[in-house]
Amino acid sequence: MTQHVTQRMVPGVTGTSRVGYDWRVSHHHPADAPPPTDADLHTNEAVDEAMPTEPGGKKESAFTVLVALVANGLLAAAKTVAAFLTGSASMAAEAAHSWADTGNEVFLLIAEKRGERPRDAEHPRGYGRATYVWSLVAAFGLFSAGAVVSIWHGVTSLLAESSEEVSYTVNYVVLGVAFVLEGVSFFQATRQVKGDARRWGVHPLRYVNRTSSPTLRAVFFEDFAALLGLVLAGIGILLHQLTGQALWDAVGSIAVGVLLAFVAVYLMRRNMQYLLGQGIGTDMWQRVLAALLAHDEIDRITYLHVEYVGPQKLFVVAAVDLTGDDAEPDLARRLRALETDVERNDLIEDAVLTLALPEEPALTP
Repeated sequence: MTQHVTQRMVPGVTGTSRVGYDWRVSHHHPADAPPPTDADLHTNEAVDEAMPTEPGGKKESAFTVLVALVANGLLAAAKTVAAFLTGSASMAAEAAHSWADTGNEVFLLIAEKRGERPRDAEHPRGYGRATYVWSLVAAFGLFSAGAVVSIWHGVTSLLAESSEEVSYTVNYVVLGVAFVLEGVSFFQATRQVKGDARRWGVHPLRYVNRTSSPTLRAVFFEDFAALLGLVLAGIGILLHQLTGQALWDAVGSIAVGVLLAFVAVYLMRRNMQYLLGQGIGTDMWQRVLAALLAHDEIDRITYLHVEYVGPQKLFVVAAVDLTGDDAEPDLARRLRALETDVERNDLIEDAVLTLALPEEPALTP
């Protein structure tokens, strides 16, 4: 027997978008590999040891966002004053960038708060996806208030003739202070990413791309873009000073805008993927299967589907064959009790278990 993966589509979702991956066993088809990502689960004590836990906590992510919020708020005010005093297009672009980042951190804090609400009768799988909605709003804010404004200001400065005196010293001082503050925020984000990636045994960049936490991903890439944007703005101002041509300052503003556009589109794309449904990777699927099979009540599993319904929140569907030979009413009670047991883990928002058909072959980890 070989495993065969079938893709389950969600009504209203077309193309290659998918909620997750359905695993069954087939006698005729070779095994296919599902897409990557991370996961978790919980049942009894035997399962605790077999099941991985997604590293990084919500409290640490919220602290990372708060550090970024304070840093960007201070920088936005300082850059605005510097842009007003010097008339620098690059500094104006940096001011727009920092104001956009400040607003984004507010949206990210809202995202963390909204996604933490416990599930209820109207939302049996919780409010975790609200985190991706608000993170998507934040990414769009970075695109509109950051990228578009920076490019627009650079283009208008490029077309306008300017003979104003520019205070390069003020610009360099503000850029230096900004680099320090952004560096502090980026250090906190990097520290969390590296720690989490080390526990998973993957490269930090791979982890930050695959993590189910949109706030951590947003802060990391926004801070990285901020540091790179400061370098671009500094180069534009330096070339303006060396050549006496203001067009370099304007080009610096446009370069910052293009950088922000790339980051914003990437973040929007990732949030949309999680809103549409993100499957788990082969390794994590194997661990989930092994953990469920370690449960005392489960004899075998013929079907397993896992998808994200929020940051570090999973929805699990499985067809299981319970141990023993109970009557149908007793099996139903045991099945409901088993679902409750699985859902005791903080990462499992909802579990739906059904009885496997006798003729269906079992999945093996």
